[in-house]
Amino acid sequence: MAKRLTCKTLGAACLGLSMVWSAPAAFALADIIETPARQTDLAPANLLNDAVRTGDRIVAVGERGHIIYSDDDGQTWVQGSVPVSVTLTAVDFGSETHGWAVGHSGVVLHTEDAGENWSLQLTGIGAAELAIASKEDQIAALEKRIEEAPESEKSDLEWALDDLFFTMENMQSDLDIGPVNPLLGVWFENDQHGFVVGAYGMILRTEDGGDTWNDWAPKIENAQNFHLNSITRITGGGLVIVGEAGQIHVSVDNGDTWERRESPYQGSLFGVIGTGEVNEILAFGLRGNMLFSTDLGKSWRLVPNSAGATLNDGSVADDGRITLVGNGGTVLMSSNGADSFREYFRNDRDGVMSVIPVSGTNLLIVGEGGVKITDARGKNLQKRPDVATTEK
Repeated sequence: MAKRLTCKTLGAACLGLSMVWSAPAAFALADIIETPARQTDLAPANLLNDAVRTGDRIVAVGERGHIIYSDDDGQTWVQGSVPVSVTLTAVDFGSETHGWAVGHSGVVLHTEDAGENWSLQLTGIGAAELAIASKEDQIAALEKRIEEAPESEKSDLEWALDDLFFTMENMQSDLDIGPVNPLLGVWFENDQHGFVVGAYGMILRTEDGGDTWNDWAPKIENAQNFHLNSITRITGGGLVIVGEAGQIHVSVDNGDTWERRESPYQGSLFGVIGTGEVNEILAFGLRGNMLFSTDLGKSWRLVPNSAGATLNDGSVADDGRITLVGNGGTVLMSSNGADSFREYFRNDRDGVMSVIPVSGTNLLIVGEGGVKITDARGKNLQKRPDVATTEK
C-alpha cells in the first residue's frame, strides 16, 4: 500500500535530496536504523503513512519508526516495539499475526504477534547488494550473448551492455553513500510469499517469510528505473503495481511474471485498489487523476474528479462504498462502483495518507494529523483517539 507529501512515495524533490546526502548523512542513517523507536503517547497524533486491518486489529505505521495498533476500531492505541527510528511508509499482513512494514533506508520489518513486536529483516544496504548482484548476472549473460551474436546485432547489444554498466555503477555509488533509497509498498499473500517495491524500480520477492529475498526488477519492464509506489491484489487474483510515469504492471501468475499495461496518464500513480468486482482496478495519484479498468488493465477510462488534489490511498467497505483520500484533507466517496465520486475537504486540510472502513459507515483515516475517526464523508466524529498505554 502506499505516498507523497511526506515522501511516502517520494516525489522528485525528495529523491533529489537523497542524491546529495554526504557521508555524514550516511552515518546518521545508520544511527536511526540502529536506534529503536522511542515510546511516546503522541504516536497516534504524529504523522502516520499507512494503516491496515488484520483480524480485529488495526495497525498503523509512520514517522520515527512509530507503529501503533488498536483492538477497538481506533478508539485506543498501543505502541509496538520497533528496532528502528526511520520513517515507515507501508504495512501489510499475510496472516492475522504475521505482518511486514517497509520504509526509508530500505528497511523491512517483520512481526509474528500482530504488530506488538517487530524485528529488522532487511535494510537498503542488503537491497542494494541484491540489485547489484542481479545486474552483474545480467551483464555476464549479455556479454556471452554478444560473443555469439552475428555482427549485425552486436552494435545494439553493446549499447544495452553500456546501459547495464552505467546502471550498476550508479547503484554502487548509492551504496557508498548508504541505505538512502526508500521502500514504498508491500504486499504479502501469506506468511511466506510476498513483495516489496520502492524507489528507482526496486522490487524484491521472498518465498520464505523474508528470511531471504530475490531481486525481481529484471522481471519488470522498467528500463528507466521509475519509482514503484504501490502493490496490491485485486478480486480475481491479479497482482497490480503502479508507479511513476504512469507505470502499471500486472501479474496473473502470483508474481512470477509481469506485463506492462498501457496507461492513459503518464504522471505518477501513488495508489491502486480493487473494487471488489473481478478484474476491476482503480489506480490514482498526482493531481487527483483516477484510472478505472474492468479487464485487468487491458483498457482504461479516466474517472472525472474536479477536486484536483493528489490521491494517496483508498479502501472499499463491505457495502461497496469506495473511499479515496489525499492531500489537503481530500476525501472522495463513490457509491456507484467508481463511476463518479462525491468530494469533501476536511477543515484541517491535513494530508490524508490512508483510510480503513470501521464500524457502521464510519472511517478511520491516518495522515499528517495522526489518527482521526470520521463519518462516511470524512467529517470528524471525535477530536482525538485515546492512548491506552505505551507499556506492554
